[in-house]
Amino acid sequence: MKNEKLIERRGFLKTSTAGLFGVGLVSRRGLDPSGQKETSTPKVKDHRVLGRTGFKVSDIGGGYIQDPGLIAAMLDTGVNFIDTAEEYPGHHRTISEAIKGRDRKSFFINSKLEVKEEDVSKEGFLKRTRQSLADLKTDYIDCMMMHCPEKLKLVKTEGFHAAMDELKKEGRIRYVGMSHHGSFWLKAPEETMENMLMAAADDGRFDVFLMAYNFLQMDASERVLEVCKEKKIGTALMKTTPVAKYYNMKARIEQMEEEGKDINPLMQSGMDNYKNMAERAEGFIKEHHLENPEEIKEASIRFVLENPNVNTVCCSMKNFDELDRFVRLSGSKLSDWDRAKLAQFKEGCGQFYCRHACGLCEPQCPHQVPVNAIMRYNHYFEAQGKEKYAMSRYQAIPGAKADACRDCSGFCERACPYGVPIQGMLTMAHHQLSFG
Repeated sequence: MKNEKLIERRGFLKTSTAGLFGVGLVSRRGLDPSGQKETSTPKVKDHRVLGRTGFKVSDIGGGYIQDPGLIAAMLDTGVNFIDTAEEYPGHHRTISEAIKGRDRKSFFINSKLEVKEEDVSKEGFLKRTRQSLADLKTDYIDCMMMHCPEKLKLVKTEGFHAAMDELKKEGRIRYVGMSHHGSFWLKAPEETMENMLMAAADDGRFDVFLMAYNFLQMDASERVLEVCKEKKIGTALMKTTPVAKYYNMKARIEQMEEEGKDINPLMQSGMDNYKNMAERAEGFIKEHHLENPEEIKEASIRFVLENPNVNTVCCSMKNFDELDRFVRLSGSKLSDWDRAKLAQFKEGCGQFYCRHACGLCEPQCPHQVPVNAIMRYNHYFEAQGKEKYAMSRYQAIPGAKADACRDCSGFCERACPYGVPIQGMLTMAHHQLSFG
Protein backbone atom coordinates (compact mmCIF):
# COMPACT_ATOMS: atom_id res chain seq x y z
CA MET A 1 0.00 0.00 0.00
CA LYS A 2 2.84 2.40 0.85
CA ASN A 3 4.59 1.76 -2.46
CA GLU A 4 1.32 2.35 -4.30
CA LYS A 5 0.95 5.74 -2.62
CA LEU A 6 4.52 6.76 -3.51
CA ILE A 7 4.08 5.65 -7.12
CA GLU A 8 0.81 7.58 -7.29
CA ARG A 9 2.46 10.81 -6.11
CA ARG A 10 5.55 10.34 -8.28
CA GLY A 11 3.40 9.76 -11.32
CA PHE A 12 0.92 12.55 -10.81
CA LEU A 13 2.79 14.98 -13.05
CA LYS A 14 2.64 12.54 -15.94
CA THR A 15 -0.85 11.10 -15.53
CA SER A 16 -3.15 13.65 -13.96
CA THR A 17 -2.40 16.43 -16.46
CA ALA A 18 -2.07 14.51 -19.70
CA GLY A 19 -5.28 16.01 -21.01
CA LEU A 20 -4.37 19.54 -19.96
CA PHE A 21 -1.13 20.12 -21.88
CA GLY A 22 -2.88 20.91 -25.11
CA VAL A 23 -5.40 23.40 -23.81
CA GLY A 24 -3.00 26.37 -23.62
CA LEU A 25 -3.91 27.57 -20.15
CA VAL A 26 -3.58 31.34 -19.98
CA SER A 27 -4.48 31.93 -16.34
CA ARG A 28 -5.33 30.12 -13.18
CA ARG A 29 -8.75 31.68 -13.19
CA GLY A 30 -9.61 29.78 -16.34
CA LEU A 31 -9.61 26.44 -14.51
CA ASP A 32 -10.07 27.56 -10.94
CA PRO A 33 -12.80 30.21 -10.64
CA SER A 34 -12.59 29.93 -6.84
CA GLY A 35 -9.00 31.19 -6.99
CA GLN A 36 -10.01 34.86 -6.80
CA LYS A 37 -7.46 36.96 -4.94
CA GLU A 38 -8.57 37.83 -1.44
CA THR A 39 -8.37 41.43 -0.28
CA SER A 40 -8.65 40.99 3.48
CA THR A 41 -5.71 40.38 5.80
CA PRO A 42 -4.87 36.67 5.47
CA LYS A 43 -4.98 34.28 8.41
CA VAL A 44 -3.73 30.75 8.84
CA LYS A 45 -6.53 28.30 8.06
CA ASP A 46 -4.98 24.94 8.87
CA HIS A 47 -3.00 23.45 11.75
CA ARG A 48 -1.41 20.01 11.91
CA VAL A 49 -0.06 18.02 14.85
CA LEU A 50 3.74 18.05 14.84
CA GLY A 51 4.31 14.35 15.40
CA ARG A 52 4.81 13.14 18.95
CA THR A 53 5.28 16.72 20.23
CA GLY A 54 1.49 17.13 20.13
CA PHE A 55 1.92 20.81 19.22
CA LYS A 56 -0.50 22.05 16.57
CA VAL A 57 1.65 23.95 14.10
CA SER A 58 0.42 26.16 11.27
CA ASP A 59 0.75 24.45 7.90
CA ILE A 60 2.68 27.53 6.74
CA GLY A 61 5.75 28.17 8.91
CA GLY A 62 8.39 30.87 9.00
CA GLY A 63 11.94 30.25 7.79
CA TYR A 64 14.87 32.65 7.81
CA ILE A 65 13.32 36.14 8.20
CA GLN A 66 15.60 39.07 8.99
CA ASP A 67 13.06 41.77 9.88
CA PRO A 68 11.55 41.64 13.41
CA GLY A 69 8.54 43.61 12.19
CA LEU A 70 7.91 41.02 9.49
CA ILE A 71 8.18 38.19 12.03
CA ALA A 72 5.71 39.99 14.31
CA ALA A 73 3.28 40.45 11.43
CA MET A 74 3.71 36.79 10.55
CA LEU A 75 2.78 35.76 14.08
CA ASP A 76 -0.28 38.02 13.88
CA THR A 77 -1.53 36.00 10.91
CA GLY A 78 -1.43 32.81 12.98
CA VAL A 79 1.86 31.38 11.67
CA ASN A 80 3.30 29.76 14.81
CA PHE A 81 6.38 27.79 13.66
CA ILE A 82 9.60 29.83 13.68
CA ASP A 83 12.76 28.24 12.29
CA THR A 84 16.20 29.57 13.17
CA ALA A 85 19.74 28.39 13.90
CA GLU A 86 22.77 29.31 15.95
CA GLU A 87 24.76 30.00 12.77
CA TYR A 88 22.27 32.45 11.23
CA PRO A 89 23.99 35.76 12.06
CA GLY A 90 21.95 37.80 14.54
CA HIS A 91 18.76 35.86 13.85
CA HIS A 92 18.09 34.82 17.45
CA ARG A 93 18.17 38.46 18.53
CA THR A 94 15.89 39.41 15.63
CA ILE A 95 13.35 36.84 16.82
CA SER A 96 13.65 38.06 20.42
CA GLU A 97 12.48 41.51 19.32
CA ALA A 98 9.49 40.07 17.48
CA ILE A 99 8.25 37.79 20.29
CA LYS A 100 8.64 40.28 23.14
CA GLY A 101 5.43 40.48 25.17
CA ARG A 102 3.70 37.59 23.35
CA ASP A 103 2.25 34.44 24.87
CA ARG A 104 5.22 32.07 24.69
CA LYS A 105 2.99 29.00 24.48
CA SER A 106 1.36 30.26 21.30
CA PHE A 107 4.33 29.62 19.00
CA PHE A 108 7.00 26.97 18.42
CA ILE A 109 10.69 27.95 18.13
CA ASN A 110 12.89 25.49 16.27
CA SER A 111 16.64 26.16 16.46
CA LYS A 112 19.71 24.22 15.38
CA LEU A 113 23.30 23.47 16.41
CA GLU A 114 26.04 22.20 14.13
CA VAL A 115 27.70 19.00 15.34
CA LYS A 116 31.30 18.55 14.28
CA GLU A 117 33.78 15.82 15.08
CA GLU A 118 36.22 18.22 16.68
CA ASP A 119 33.71 19.59 19.21
CA VAL A 120 31.37 16.96 20.66
CA SER A 121 31.57 17.68 24.38
CA LYS A 122 28.46 17.91 26.51
CA GLU A 123 29.76 21.13 28.04
CA GLY A 124 30.13 22.70 24.61
CA PHE A 125 26.55 21.95 23.61
CA LEU A 126 25.25 23.18 26.97
CA LYS A 127 27.14 26.45 26.60
CA ARG A 128 25.99 27.02 23.03
CA THR A 129 22.35 26.25 23.84
CA ARG A 130 22.36 28.55 26.85
CA GLN A 131 23.75 31.30 24.62
CA SER A 132 20.95 30.68 22.14
CA LEU A 133 18.40 30.95 24.95
CA ALA A 134 19.97 34.21 26.10
CA ASP A 135 19.96 35.66 22.58
CA LEU A 136 16.35 34.63 22.03
CA LYS A 137 15.40 36.00 25.48
CA THR A 138 13.11 33.06 26.08
CA ASP A 139 12.82 30.56 28.92
CA TYR A 140 12.85 27.57 26.59
CA ILE A 141 13.37 26.45 23.00
CA ASP A 142 10.69 24.08 21.75
CA CYS A 143 13.03 22.00 19.59
CA MET A 144 16.80 22.01 19.29
CA MET A 145 18.02 20.24 16.18
CA MET A 146 21.29 18.65 15.16
CA HIS A 147 22.08 20.81 12.14
CA CYS A 148 22.90 18.83 8.98
CA PRO A 149 25.46 16.36 10.43
CA GLU A 150 27.85 15.11 7.75
CA LYS A 151 28.57 11.60 9.02
CA LEU A 152 26.32 8.85 10.30
CA LYS A 153 28.31 8.41 13.49
CA LEU A 154 27.47 11.99 14.50
CA VAL A 155 23.79 11.00 14.84
CA LYS A 156 24.77 9.26 18.08
CA THR A 157 27.02 12.04 19.43
CA GLU A 158 26.64 11.37 23.14
CA GLY A 159 27.76 14.82 24.20
CA PHE A 160 24.87 16.32 22.23
CA HIS A 161 22.28 13.89 23.56
CA ALA A 162 23.53 14.18 27.14
CA ALA A 163 23.31 17.97 26.93
CA MET A 164 19.80 17.82 25.49
CA ASP A 165 18.68 15.41 28.22
CA GLU A 166 19.97 17.76 30.92
CA LEU A 167 18.32 20.77 29.30
CA LYS A 168 15.04 18.87 29.01
CA LYS A 169 15.10 18.15 32.73
CA GLU A 170 15.65 21.86 33.35
CA GLY A 171 12.72 22.73 31.10
CA ARG A 172 14.98 24.68 28.74
CA ILE A 173 14.55 22.34 25.77
CA ARG A 174 11.36 20.42 25.03
CA TYR A 175 12.23 18.29 22.01
CA VAL A 176 15.21 17.22 19.89
CA GLY A 177 15.35 17.10 16.11
CA MET A 178 17.52 16.91 13.01
CA SER A 179 17.73 19.02 9.88
CA HIS A 180 19.26 17.75 6.68
CA HIS A 181 19.58 18.68 3.00
CA GLY A 182 22.70 16.81 1.91
CA SER A 183 26.21 16.22 3.21
CA PHE A 184 29.55 17.60 2.09
CA TRP A 185 30.34 14.62 -0.09
CA LEU A 186 34.13 14.68 0.25
CA LYS A 187 33.71 14.05 3.95
CA ALA A 188 30.94 11.47 3.66
CA PRO A 189 30.16 10.46 0.05
CA GLU A 190 27.65 7.75 0.94
CA GLU A 191 25.80 9.55 3.70
CA THR A 192 22.88 11.13 1.89
CA MET A 193 19.99 13.08 3.37
CA GLU A 194 17.84 9.95 3.22
CA ASN A 195 20.45 7.79 4.95
CA MET A 196 21.06 10.35 7.68
CA LEU A 197 17.39 10.89 8.48
CA MET A 198 16.61 7.18 8.38
CA ALA A 199 19.46 6.61 10.85
CA ALA A 200 18.06 9.34 13.09
CA ALA A 201 14.60 7.75 12.91
CA ASP A 202 16.08 4.38 13.91
CA ASP A 203 17.99 6.01 16.76
CA GLY A 204 14.70 6.98 18.37
CA ARG A 205 15.83 10.14 20.15
CA PHE A 206 14.73 12.64 17.49
CA ASP A 207 11.23 14.11 17.63
CA VAL A 208 11.18 16.43 14.59
CA PHE A 209 12.85 16.46 11.16
CA LEU A 210 13.49 19.45 8.88
CA MET A 211 14.17 18.28 5.33
CA ALA A 212 14.16 19.14 1.62
CA TYR A 213 11.14 18.08 -0.42
CA ASN A 214 9.48 19.44 -3.55
CA PHE A 215 7.69 18.41 -6.75
CA LEU A 216 11.00 17.90 -8.59
CA GLN A 217 12.62 15.94 -5.76
CA MET A 218 10.22 13.44 -4.30
CA ASP A 219 11.28 9.81 -3.93
CA ALA A 220 13.85 9.85 -1.11
CA SER A 221 11.94 12.48 0.84
CA GLU A 222 8.66 10.59 0.60
CA ARG A 223 10.31 7.45 1.96
CA VAL A 224 11.50 9.45 4.96
CA LEU A 225 8.07 11.03 5.41
CA GLU A 226 6.45 7.59 5.50
CA VAL A 227 8.85 6.52 8.27
CA CYS A 228 8.10 9.73 10.15
CA LYS A 229 4.41 8.90 10.07
CA GLU A 230 5.08 5.41 11.46
CA LYS A 231 7.33 6.67 14.26
CA LYS A 232 5.34 9.85 14.98
CA ILE A 233 8.23 12.14 14.11
CA GLY A 234 7.17 15.69 13.29
CA THR A 235 8.00 16.99 9.81
CA ALA A 236 8.95 20.46 8.65
CA LEU A 237 10.00 21.21 5.08
CA MET A 238 12.51 23.48 3.40
CA LYS A 239 13.46 24.10 -0.24
CA THR A 240 9.93 23.48 -1.43
CA THR A 241 9.87 25.95 -4.38
CA PRO A 242 12.53 24.86 -6.91
CA VAL A 243 11.47 27.31 -9.59
CA ALA A 244 13.83 30.28 -9.45
CA LYS A 245 16.84 28.96 -11.38
CA TYR A 246 15.61 29.59 -14.89
CA TYR A 247 14.19 33.00 -14.02
CA ASN A 248 17.46 34.15 -12.36
CA MET A 249 20.34 32.60 -14.26
CA LYS A 250 19.79 33.87 -17.78
CA ALA A 251 20.26 37.43 -16.54
CA ARG A 252 23.49 36.42 -14.82
CA ILE A 253 24.97 35.04 -18.04
CA GLU A 254 24.18 38.31 -19.76
CA GLN A 255 25.77 40.23 -16.89
CA MET A 256 29.00 38.23 -17.16
CA GLU A 257 29.14 38.85 -20.89
CA GLU A 258 28.46 42.59 -20.47
CA GLU A 259 31.29 42.83 -17.94
CA GLY A 260 33.61 41.50 -20.61
CA LYS A 261 35.16 38.82 -18.47
CA ASP A 262 37.73 36.54 -20.06
CA ILE A 263 35.85 33.26 -20.38
CA ASN A 264 37.77 30.03 -20.82
CA PRO A 265 36.70 28.09 -23.97
CA LEU A 266 35.59 25.07 -21.92
CA MET A 267 33.73 27.34 -19.51
CA GLN A 268 32.14 29.01 -22.52
CA SER A 269 31.07 25.58 -23.76
CA GLY A 270 29.30 24.89 -20.47
CA MET A 271 27.63 28.30 -20.53
CA ASP A 272 26.60 27.85 -24.17
CA ASN A 273 24.98 24.56 -23.25
CA TYR A 274 23.10 26.33 -20.49
CA LYS A 275 22.07 29.16 -22.81
CA ASN A 276 20.81 26.77 -25.49
CA MET A 277 18.72 24.93 -22.92
CA ALA A 278 17.47 28.24 -21.53
CA GLU A 279 16.40 29.43 -24.98
CA ARG A 280 14.44 26.22 -25.55
CA ALA A 281 12.87 26.60 -22.12
CA GLU A 282 11.97 30.21 -22.86
CA GLY A 283 9.94 29.14 -25.86
CA PHE A 284 8.23 26.47 -23.77
CA ILE A 285 7.47 28.99 -21.01
CA LYS A 286 5.82 31.38 -23.45
CA GLU A 287 3.85 28.60 -25.11
CA HIS A 288 2.47 27.34 -21.81
CA HIS A 289 2.13 30.73 -20.09
CA LEU A 290 4.63 30.07 -17.27
CA GLU A 291 5.99 33.62 -17.20
CA ASN A 292 4.87 34.25 -13.62
CA PRO A 293 7.19 32.40 -11.19
CA GLU A 294 5.01 33.33 -8.22
CA GLU A 295 2.16 31.20 -9.56
CA ILE A 296 4.49 28.21 -9.91
CA LYS A 297 5.84 28.77 -6.38
CA GLU A 298 2.33 28.77 -4.97
CA ALA A 299 1.46 25.58 -6.80
CA SER A 300 4.67 23.95 -5.55
CA ILE A 301 3.76 24.72 -1.93
CA ARG A 302 0.26 23.33 -2.43
CA PHE A 303 1.88 20.20 -3.80
CA VAL A 304 3.89 19.50 -0.62
CA LEU A 305 0.97 20.46 1.62
CA GLU A 306 -1.13 17.86 -0.19
CA ASN A 307 1.05 15.15 1.39
CA PRO A 308 -0.69 14.20 4.68
CA ASN A 309 2.68 13.30 6.22
CA VAL A 310 3.85 16.93 6.01
CA ASN A 311 3.20 19.03 9.12
CA THR A 312 4.54 22.48 8.21
CA VAL A 313 6.38 24.24 5.38
CA CYS A 314 9.09 26.76 6.29
CA CYS A 315 8.80 29.80 4.01
CA SER A 316 11.60 32.37 3.90
CA MET A 317 9.63 35.58 3.54
CA LYS A 318 11.60 38.68 2.55
CA ASN A 319 8.81 41.27 2.65
CA PHE A 320 5.16 41.82 3.54
CA ASP A 321 3.94 40.99 0.04
CA GLU A 322 5.57 37.55 0.29
CA LEU A 323 4.07 37.08 3.75
CA ASP A 324 0.64 37.82 2.30
CA ARG A 325 1.12 35.38 -0.58
CA PHE A 326 2.42 32.56 1.60
CA VAL A 327 -0.22 32.84 4.33
CA ARG A 328 -3.00 32.81 1.74
CA LEU A 329 -1.80 29.34 0.78
CA SER A 330 -2.72 27.97 4.21
CA GLY A 331 -5.44 25.37 3.96
CA SER A 332 -5.56 25.57 0.16
CA LYS A 333 -5.74 22.55 -2.11
CA LEU A 334 -3.82 21.51 -5.20
CA SER A 335 -6.10 22.18 -8.17
CA ASP A 336 -6.10 20.76 -11.69
CA TRP A 337 -4.63 24.10 -12.79
CA ASP A 338 -1.76 23.66 -10.30
CA ARG A 339 -1.09 20.13 -11.49
CA ALA A 340 -0.99 21.27 -15.10
CA LYS A 341 1.41 24.12 -14.41
CA LEU A 342 3.75 21.97 -12.31
CA ALA A 343 3.77 19.32 -15.02
CA GLN A 344 4.52 21.92 -17.65
CA PHE A 345 7.27 23.49 -15.57
CA LYS A 346 8.85 20.10 -14.94
CA GLU A 347 8.72 19.32 -18.66
CA GLY A 348 10.24 22.60 -19.83
CA CYS A 349 12.36 23.84 -16.92
CA GLY A 350 12.97 20.96 -14.52
CA GLN A 351 16.50 20.52 -15.84
CA PHE A 352 17.52 23.85 -14.33
CA TYR A 353 17.06 22.60 -10.78
CA CYS A 354 20.10 20.95 -9.20
CA ARG A 355 18.46 18.52 -6.76
CA HIS A 356 19.34 19.30 -3.15
CA ALA A 357 21.04 16.39 -1.40
CA CYS A 358 21.36 14.41 -4.65
CA GLY A 359 25.16 14.12 -5.06
CA LEU A 360 25.01 11.67 -7.99
CA CYS A 361 27.43 13.65 -10.15
CA GLU A 362 30.07 14.41 -7.52
CA PRO A 363 32.01 11.13 -7.60
CA GLN A 364 32.68 11.72 -11.31
CA CYS A 365 34.39 15.08 -10.77
CA PRO A 366 38.17 14.82 -11.33
CA HIS A 367 38.69 18.02 -9.30
CA GLN A 368 36.56 16.82 -6.36
CA VAL A 369 34.33 19.90 -6.46
CA PRO A 370 31.57 19.63 -3.78
CA VAL A 371 28.69 20.31 -6.15
CA ASN A 372 25.84 19.84 -3.67
CA ALA A 373 27.37 22.17 -1.09
CA ILE A 374 28.12 24.89 -3.64
CA MET A 375 24.63 24.82 -5.12
CA ARG A 376 23.19 24.89 -1.61
CA TYR A 377 25.21 28.01 -0.78
CA ASN A 378 24.09 29.56 -4.06
CA HIS A 379 20.49 28.83 -3.02
CA TYR A 380 21.08 30.70 0.25
CA PHE A 381 22.36 33.66 -1.77
CA GLU A 382 19.57 33.70 -4.35
CA ALA A 383 16.47 32.44 -2.59
CA GLN A 384 16.99 33.35 1.06
CA GLY A 385 18.82 36.66 0.89
CA LYS A 386 21.71 35.35 2.98
CA GLU A 387 24.39 36.81 0.70
CA LYS A 388 27.19 37.35 3.21
CA TYR A 389 26.57 34.02 4.90
CA ALA A 390 26.56 32.18 1.56
CA MET A 391 29.76 33.85 0.42
CA SER A 392 31.54 33.11 3.69
CA ARG A 393 30.53 29.45 3.51
CA TYR A 394 31.72 29.24 -0.07
CA GLN A 395 35.09 30.80 0.71
CA ALA A 396 35.54 28.34 3.61
CA ILE A 397 35.30 25.30 1.31
CA PRO A 398 38.55 23.34 1.58
CA GLY A 399 40.12 22.31 -1.68
CA ALA A 400 38.64 22.92 -5.11
CA LYS A 401 35.83 25.39 -5.69
CA ALA A 402 33.76 25.96 -8.79
CA ASP A 403 36.50 27.95 -10.51
CA ALA A 404 37.92 24.50 -11.36
CA CYS A 405 34.87 24.06 -13.62
CA ARG A 406 36.21 26.67 -16.03
CA ASP A 407 38.72 24.30 -17.64
CA CYS A 408 36.81 21.04 -17.30
CA SER A 409 35.08 19.07 -20.05
CA GLY A 410 31.93 18.56 -17.97
CA PHE A 411 32.09 15.19 -16.23
CA CYS A 412 29.31 16.31 -13.87
CA GLU A 413 26.89 17.12 -16.67
CA ARG A 414 27.42 13.76 -18.32
CA ALA A 415 26.73 12.02 -14.99
CA CYS A 416 23.54 13.94 -14.15
CA PRO A 417 20.42 11.78 -14.70
CA TYR A 418 18.21 14.89 -14.74
CA GLY A 419 19.96 16.68 -17.60
CA VAL A 420 21.01 19.63 -15.42
CA PRO A 421 23.55 21.93 -17.16
CA ILE A 422 25.48 21.90 -13.92
CA GLN A 423 28.88 22.98 -15.22
CA GLY A 424 27.50 26.30 -16.39
CA MET A 425 25.50 26.68 -13.18
CA LEU A 426 28.57 26.02 -11.04
CA THR A 427 30.58 28.55 -13.02
CA MET A 428 27.93 31.18 -12.48
CA ALA A 429 27.63 30.25 -8.81
CA HIS A 430 31.37 30.88 -8.47
CA HIS A 431 30.94 34.25 -10.13
CA GLN A 432 28.14 35.17 -7.74
CA LEU A 433 29.62 33.81 -4.52
CA SER A 434 33.08 35.21 -5.04
CA PHE A 435 32.56 38.18 -7.34
CA GLY A 436 35.25 36.50 -9.39
